[in-house]
Amino acid sequence: MTEPSYRTRRSEIETYFDRTAAEAWKRLTSDAPLGRVRATVRAGRDEMRQTLLDWLPNDLTGCRLLDAGCGTGLLTIAAARRGAQVVAVDLSATLVQSAQERQPADIPANQIEWLVGDMLDPKRGQFDYIVAMDSLIHYELNDALQLIGGFAQQARAGVLFTFAPRTPALTVMHAVGKWFPRSDRSPAIIPVNDKTLLRQIASMPELVNWTAGRNRRIKRGFYISHGLELVPR
Repeated sequence: MTEPSYRTRRSEIETYFDRTAAEAWKRLTSDAPLGRVRATVRAGRDEMRQTLLDWLPNDLTGCRLLDAGCGTGLLTIAAARRGAQVVAVDLSATLVQSAQERQPADIPANQIEWLVGDMLDPKRGQFDYIVAMDSLIHYELNDALQLIGGFAQQARAGVLFTFAPRTPALTVMHAVGKWFPRSDRSPAIIPVNDKTLLRQIASMPELVNWTAGRNRRIKRGFYISHGLELVPR
């Protein structure tokens, strides 16, 4: 995707997770002790990850899965343990390296392909499932929709993703974040109205053969995210 807004935000995300927040992100996705606020984020992410995994078959043997925005690889590893052949991609080389280092010895090295780059690349071929957990939340709605449409062109059985729902709490967080010095900001989370998102998805030509399936919102302190499943009609 070549839209200027997408390229700009992608560059900001890469810089933030590759340099500014890499160590904090590794700690957040480990068993290391955390402060109260970050502990709620970890708990929320753990619950969302398990929700998305619950929407996948228990046995993924023979399935090819794309973990789009894999971070430090927790979902990737869980899917591989179910037998999936996983392509795990993230913009941050630092996080991908950390994920590779965490790959358990009992998972064959060739069962997971760790990649640094754009999560939407048609050259990677077709997948049975594509999962994008908390990796679309930094993009404007139009860009996120194009990513979802692109995923649908590459997936056969399901596209699972999360978005940041437009709630009063997230709206306040989004506004407050703009007061921080630019050098101290993380890439903004873009809240989305869930009804608007579903209406847009229903009108997209790329998704004419897909329909919304299960969905769930998770709120744990400072973590607010909404999971949505797209399945073939």
